[in-house]
Amino acid sequence: MQHLATEIQTQREKPEMKNAAEQELVKEAIRAFPELKNQPQAAAAAADPYDNTASPLPAYAQNAPAEVRLEIEYLLDIAFKKGIGEALTQSQKSPAFVQDAFHDALAGRLYPELQKRGIVK
Repeated sequence: MQHLATEIQTQREKPEMKNAAEQELVKEAIRAFPELKNQPQAAAAAADPYDNTASPLPAYAQNAPAEVRLEIEYLLDIAFKKGIGEALTQSQKSPAFVQDAFHDALAGRLYPELQKRGIVK
């Protein structure tokens, strides 16, 4: 989480992100995260993000084929069990749609936790 918080701050300082919404900052930080993947990371937040019953997938992926939805959910599972860097490495083997949906789903799942920690507003 600390690496992600640092990357969010880096994104926040970019002139082109001056008026960006906080959730957009999180998405951009996740997209930039592979550059940080060789650094050690904590695997997951203390709370299990799968405790709620809502689907972790973004709305546009809800009607995707079952294989695609499962691949996105698998990548989310890796992110919360083995770390964001590992999940991003695995996602690079996936089609662009899966990568985008994974980034959006991950940002959506992490955003509330980042708010609690005061990293984003």
